[in-house]
Amino acid sequence: MSSTFEKVCAKVLGDVTPSLKEKEHILELAEELMKKLQIASEEAHVKAEVRVEGSVAKNTWLSKEPDIDIFMRLPTAMPREAFGTTCLRIAKKATRGCKQIERFAEHPYLEAIVDSVRVNIVPCYKVEKGEWKSATDRTPFHTDYVKPRLNEESCGQIRLLKKFMKGIGVYGAEIKVGGFSGYLCELLTLNYGSFEKVLKSFEEWKGKRIIDYENHYHGRENEIGKIFEESLVIVDPVDKGRNVAAAVRRERLDEFITASRAFVKKPDLKFFYPQDRKTIDSGQLAKTLKTRGSTLVFLKFGKLKAVPDILWGQLYRSQKALRTMLRQHDFNVIRDSVWSDEENISVIIFELERQILSPFKKHLGPPIEKRTECERFLRKHLKASQTVSGPRIESGRWVVETKRKYNDAVELVNEKLRGRDRQRLSLPDLLAKSVRKDFEALVNEECIKLYSSSPEFAKFLTEFLDGKPRWLT
Repeated sequence: MSSTFEKVCAKVLGDVTPSLKEKEHILELAEELMKKLQIASEEAHVKAEVRVEGSVAKNTWLSKEPDIDIFMRLPTAMPREAFGTTCLRIAKKATRGCKQIERFAEHPYLEAIVDSVRVNIVPCYKVEKGEWKSATDRTPFHTDYVKPRLNEESCGQIRLLKKFMKGIGVYGAEIKVGGFSGYLCELLTLNYGSFEKVLKSFEEWKGKRIIDYENHYHGRENEIGKIFEESLVIVDPVDKGRNVAAAVRRERLDEFITASRAFVKKPDLKFFYPQDRKTIDSGQLAKTLKTRGSTLVFLKFGKLKAVPDILWGQLYRSQKALRTMLRQHDFNVIRDSVWSDEENISVIIFELERQILSPFKKHLGPPIEKRTECERFLRKHLKASQTVSGPRIESGRWVVETKRKYNDAVELVNEKLRGRDRQRLSLPDLLAKSVRKDFEALVNEECIKLYSSSPEFAKFLTEFLDGKPRWLT
């Protein structure tokens, strides 16, 4: 380890390690909430085992960034519907007077802000290992697995890895991010031994990486690649049928690999504490968009009422479908992205090589050797109203120029989303409803009103236009 590496890590570790006073406060708050949940459960005649899980239970949370995860382990006889009714009522009663937000992963749970600390109260079933009835049933087993394997040194190394991943934007297994979970960070550190060794291992990345920490597949290693398709496979120590890294999107993995290489080569605090890019004023933005040479199309949707995971899932699916549609109609999509404030506005942005294409395109037919196909091609195009020129022979095959149905990208999007085109694009429910009520397709400078009114969108667009990671300078 270089002296610069040591100095940077020492500085960060000092920042992210909670003080004794901070630890005491968080643990006392967690204990108080557990008691309230226990009382509220008993009053509702619900038999619940209340436990603190996650980073607070394992002492791997970052200073000033605690999330208290409290799990209610419930009898398996309780119907799943009760998670969103009875259990939510209990959680709300225990956090009465605090800001409360209903969330949804596989099932509903409650997020509450208590004494400025985010608290997640999550129901799960009290099951035997391997007899999972819901995805959250594994969490207590994760805590019980990791906790005895940690000491102060390894907790510090995990904190460094988490802070590094947060700094480069790859931390968080939620759909919005598609990155590395806290549990995954813990397992990677346990496997490699330190923050430095994790980074040095990933900077040498090649092909596919499989880690089976508990040797579930000892002697059957060839099976793992067939069971799990992802590039990064971390077999869950408490469930051999689960890949802990399944939520990590390839782009996030690639970002982690390249950032690891850059940091090992030249350690710097900027990887942990990235500077926000300065946004420009609306006049400069208009000039930038005008001289950029490409076309930016902003598909702006109104209020999409849904919990974040569902919201982002539908936005990403729509983004993919729209990208495919644009390319099928010969529009060159240079890049695209999604932004949402998760409340009132969501935007899918496409940067196109150009908005307007020529009104016709060249269509290659079959080689003249293929008699049957040639006859079919000629019957189709010889007197068709869409034929502009041809058919003729070029380089041994039939060729024709035909009119495009759509040569304007914005017209295409509008028609496919809300027009009379019989082959309208089918969007997920949330966006389909928004299209009917509150939808706009904005081009280039038409986004300035939104840019000026939303600092978060302005930050997003600034980073999109810049187009490189914040650590790459």
